[in-house]
Amino acid sequence: MQRQMEQVQEKLAAKEISVSSGGGAVVVKANGQGQFLSLHLDPEFLKEDAAFVSETILGAVKEAAAKAKQVNEDEMRSVTAGMNLPGMM
Repeated sequence: MQRQMEQVQEKLAAKEISVSSGGGAVVVKANGQGQFLSLHLDPEFLKEDAAFVSETILGAVKEAAAKAKQVNEDEMRSVTAGMNLPGMM
């Protein structure tokens, strides 16, 4: 099972999750382990109100983190299916 967990971690590290917000003005990429890989901002978007820009970026980051967490949980669940392991879910 430990080897399966290592394989899942490798798979999660390689899995890329992309989230777009503000009509594509903000693109955040993360991997399945929740590590942020990149942030792209459309230069025209930066001309908007600072509060709006901040809210949009924060929303995209939160969404990417939530999606990465869900992908991670789904993958871990596939390895631990049928087992009741404390701290794994």
